[in-house]
Amino acid sequence: MTVPGPTPLPVAPGDTPDVAPNFITEIIDRDLHSGKVPQVVTRFPPEPSGYAHLGHVFASFLDFQTAAQYGGRYHLRMDDTNPELATQEYVDAIADDLKWLGWDWGDHFYYASDYFDRYYAYAEQLVRQGDAYVDSVSADEMARLRGDPRTPGTPSPYRDRTPEENLGLLRRMKAGEFPDGSHVLRAKIDLGSPNMKLRDPVLYRILRGHHYRQGDAWCIYPMYDFQHPLQDAIEGVTHSMCSLEFVDNRAIYDWLMETLNFEPRPHQYEFGRRGLEYTITSKRKLRRLIEGQHVTGWDDPRMPTLRAQRRLGVTPEAVRAFAAQIGVSRTNRTVDLAVYENAVREDLNHRAPRVMAVLDPIPVTVAGLDAQTLSLPYWPHDVVAGSPDGLVGVPGGGRVTPEQAVRDVPIGPELLIEREDFSAAPPKGYKRLTPGGTVRLRGAGIIRADAFDTAADGSVTHIHATLLGEGAKASGVIHWVDAAHGVPAEFRLYDRLFRVPNPEGEHVDDLEPAADPHFDPDEAALEDGAAPVDAGFLRYLNPDSLKVTRGVVEPSVLGDPPDTRYQFERQGYFWRDPVDSREDALVFGRIITLKDTWGRGAEGREPRAESRGQRAEGTAPKVEGKAAETRVVTLSPEQEQDVARLTGLGAAEADARTVARDPLLLAFLGTAVHDATFGQVVSWTVNDLAPGLRAGEVRVEAAALAPLAARLAQGAVTMRVARTALAQAAASGDAPLDVIEREGLNAGVSGDDLARAVADALAAHPDRVEAYRAGKTALKGFFTGVVMRATGGKAEPQAVAAALDAALEAAR
Repeated sequence: MTVPGPTPLPVAPGDTPDVAPNFITEIIDRDLHSGKVPQVVTRFPPEPSGYAHLGHVFASFLDFQTAAQYGGRYHLRMDDTNPELATQEYVDAIADDLKWLGWDWGDHFYYASDYFDRYYAYAEQLVRQGDAYVDSVSADEMARLRGDPRTPGTPSPYRDRTPEENLGLLRRMKAGEFPDGSHVLRAKIDLGSPNMKLRDPVLYRILRGHHYRQGDAWCIYPMYDFQHPLQDAIEGVTHSMCSLEFVDNRAIYDWLMETLNFEPRPHQYEFGRRGLEYTITSKRKLRRLIEGQHVTGWDDPRMPTLRAQRRLGVTPEAVRAFAAQIGVSRTNRTVDLAVYENAVREDLNHRAPRVMAVLDPIPVTVAGLDAQTLSLPYWPHDVVAGSPDGLVGVPGGGRVTPEQAVRDVPIGPELLIEREDFSAAPPKGYKRLTPGGTVRLRGAGIIRADAFDTAADGSVTHIHATLLGEGAKASGVIHWVDAAHGVPAEFRLYDRLFRVPNPEGEHVDDLEPAADPHFDPDEAALEDGAAPVDAGFLRYLNPDSLKVTRGVVEPSVLGDPPDTRYQFERQGYFWRDPVDSREDALVFGRIITLKDTWGRGAEGREPRAESRGQRAEGTAPKVEGKAAETRVVTLSPEQEQDVARLTGLGAAEADARTVARDPLLLAFLGTAVHDATFGQVVSWTVNDLAPGLRAGEVRVEAAALAPLAARLAQGAVTMRVARTALAQAAASGDAPLDVIEREGLNAGVSGDDLARAVADALAAHPDRVEAYRAGKTALKGFFTGVVMRATGGKAEPQAVAAALDAALEAAR
């Protein structure tokens, strides 16, 4: 087979976190060490039947960043074998959104439709070999003949057609002589296999449809299980990663590779998918939202598409940080949407200057306040203190000292404040403006409310206040905008599109592999002739997902670049809508609130189900055992406190949320050491020990894991060795370091030994060093394999990568 030659892989964005060590990287380490593969090649194959969405983020991150870490090659492939769904609009949108995300595939952009001729040639080869046949039974009859998991399949009356007869029928299918659905091409594998996927799967179907790239040249189209492994092999993919829904399909993948004698042959590896609460990622359901005018389009900021997140104002850095947090494992998991939202907040907190905007204004006349211009800071002290270089960014670009990061803000006797910041009959604990009460104006003085005017309905229309002198005390602080200089603006307050964590019902976890771009059960159902999917998810739409108000913003924003993200004080993070906003008609959309109000059951939003002591309609019930990992279970206030405590100690937020909702895991970590190793111990607990803990089979204590985590952090052991020791310690109860010593697992390599191995590798292959110097930087993957072999697999891959970077750079 012809494999594309190595080409440089553009370096991943510098602020993109690495893929944490996991079972797939362990496989790659072994493959490089053994020489099984000279270079890692991965691919991301979305179907262009809609826009890229948050469900694609984790899979694309895993594919791209894994290749980048190993100096490998990354492919973007459009899986466009369905003429009824694929369009050029979707292709262009997906590619553009993935580039925005930070992935760069160079010249390696492929289409499944480019290989229709080659797929068909392989189909004829299978027929000639007697490994495929044309079947002519109906779809219902085919399903009946396949049997069920307890009953072997029954051969179709057409299974014994001769290769010559099958070849003639296949060619007539290709020539368009038969109507849709009258014949299919099936692999001849094993009708008695316990794996239903191997019971003579369909490879080709007749489908008349105008293909956006191939026109009407074809009326038969390959099925995913046939096309996908063939294209992996044609492109030279080494590690084909997909979600667990395809674990049974791997048998077809391997059968095709062996039957068609591909060498070298790719291999498929399945990881646990990552669903996302309060979200749907079925492209068919997303289209239903658009067609039903529940949203304005694919870029509606409430949608989970990347195009929508871009319009909302989320940055690619935030999305990549989220993808890195949720981790790789062999189990499916539903991720709390708050993990994504907190990644967005963390990114904006250090990016967004603070300004003032009033979204629902009420006028205040302040006696004793003269017109003047204040110089107010963009950044609070806590954010400035966290700046690594002591500088902060300002609108318009550049970084300045905190003293320089200021803007001019006019103030005068006529102000506008938020309507909710004044109460004529304040509730207990109210700390804003009240009749006779005082409050501090942000960046200005303290005022006292002396009187107020009301309308016929009793609503407050105007407040009269007095500026107080030095020594006055205030009950709180409110923001404001000068009425004479405030800039009118529209404010769009976006919130979660669905009001329950699981809008698709209790069985969604069995249907929707959000982490894998291929699998859309709704579209798969249509392909099989089933009725359109139930639209019951629409009843869980949040009626408050968009609120529009008109107010004012301080005039300092007028000179800023339109892509500036702001924190409107006490309101949230906002930016100008890139579609509808103009200089003479500003429109600001809220990117995210300042805090997770959903977790606290804030007024006007759907509170967390468990905080009310009952399960919300449409959410999945809490279940025990492994199934609990794939069900959506909301967090109580006490569990949210556990999350805060665990993350404060160093645990990743996704892991902390898993632990908080599982008393067994929480109890196990009760003995864990609270030091720099804690985050790694929590990760092992969630990703490696959880099944054994639930089964009562783990004999080691959490406290015993800290020394192992410390040894791993020092680079004295590899993750592969650490996990081996962890598994044996869990079964025996021995300390992991004792296991390493007893079993001779110590895999440490000194810095001198590693430097020597790197130097020897470069000296032994001067021609490849020269090729690297000429621009073929993907050869770093080759050198990684040489060094790993030379060190007996003992070197930490990250240390090898760093040493090679330094040596190869010097070789330039």
